[in-house]
Amino acid sequence: MASESAFELKIITPDRVFYEGMAEMVEFNTTEGEIGVYKRHIPMTVIIKPGILTITEEDGTKEAALHAGFAEILPDKVTIMAEIVEWPAEIDEERAEHAKERAMDRIHNRTTETDIARAETALQRAIARIEVLK
Repeated sequence: MASESAFELKIITPDRVFYEGMAEMVEFNTTEGEIGVYKRHIPMTVIIKPGILTITEEDGTKEAALHAGFAEILPDKVTIMAEIVEWPAEIDEERAEHAKERAMDRIHNRTTETDIARAETALQRAIARIEVLK
C-alpha cells in the first residue's frame, strides 16, 4: 500500500505508457529550471527540457533520460507527456557518445546554416542519456 505522501505518477510517450505508479517525489528539468514535485504541489503545467528524470518511490529511486514534452502537476497526480523517455537499459552508450560529439562539432564549427537551437537540444539529449548511465 502506498504511503500517505505518495501521489499518482503517469508518464506517457507516443509509443507507450512509460511509467504508471505511486511516487513520493519526481524531479526533472523544465525550461524554467529543475523542479521537484511532492504530493500537494500547487497545480501548474510546465514545459520539459532534456535531462534526468528521477522517480522516488517508497522503496528507492529510478532514473531515466527525459527529452521533451510537458507535465501537468496537480496536488495528487502528475502526468508527464514526453516525446521520448528511456530507462538506462534502453540506451546505447556508444550511440549517445557519437550524438554528443556530432552536436558539439555542429556548435563549435557552426556556419550561417547551422541551427544552433537544434544542435544545443541534441547535445542536451545526448548528455542526459550519458548521465543516466552513470
